[in-house]
Amino acid sequence: MRKLFDRDLEGWGVTRSQWTAVVVVARRAGATQRTIADALDMSEAAAGRLIDRLCTEGLLERRAKADDKRAYCVYLTDAARPLLERLSAMGAKHEERTFRGIDDSDLEKLSALLDKIYENVSG
Repeated sequence: MRKLFDRDLEGWGVTRSQWTAVVVVARRAGATQRTIADALDMSEAAAGRLIDRLCTEGLLERRAKADDKRAYCVYLTDAARPLLERLSAMGAKHEERTFRGIDDSDLEKLSALLDKIYENVSG
């Protein structure tokens, strides 16, 4: 699935990790670098480099956190919104293709099983 997604991203000027970071920030506007790192399951240093690159590309911006001047909150820029819309449409297409022919009750069972597995392995 990742290879197919990566192939479809070719020519868009964005990697899967960049896309996922943009999605995390879209869903959690004002998230800190630590929160983003946790959501992406990567180190804070790696998340920082990813955020730096996306800030340089004009897709994200850092703003000082009101209650902690050492921390920054990360937000989408207006330039990220068209890209997010295109990527969301592509993601929906991939999801439809992946789960084609599987009924909703089976998907709900699968989701519950995966949640249980995650709970078991995360302690």
